[in-house]
Amino acid sequence: MKQRYLPVENNETLVRDTKSNAILNTDLEGLKAYRTQKRKFNEIEKIKCDVDEIKCDIQEIKDMIRAISK
Repeated sequence: MKQRYLPVENNETLVRDTKSNAILNTDLEGLKAYRTQKRKFNEIEKIKCDVDEIKCDIQEIKDMIRAISK
């Protein structure tokens, strides 16, 4: 019986699926690190959006105060 996954030369974390001929990464620690990094990046992007919204809200409040004080 033919082996389902064959190791890729010169790379310990890659295997070839003989059924689909796809190259698969078996580095679970690398995947975990990537997911952590991606989660942190998404959190930072959300915070940036929140700060931009707050800046816009503050500008609107300033404009309203100026309009009222005239």
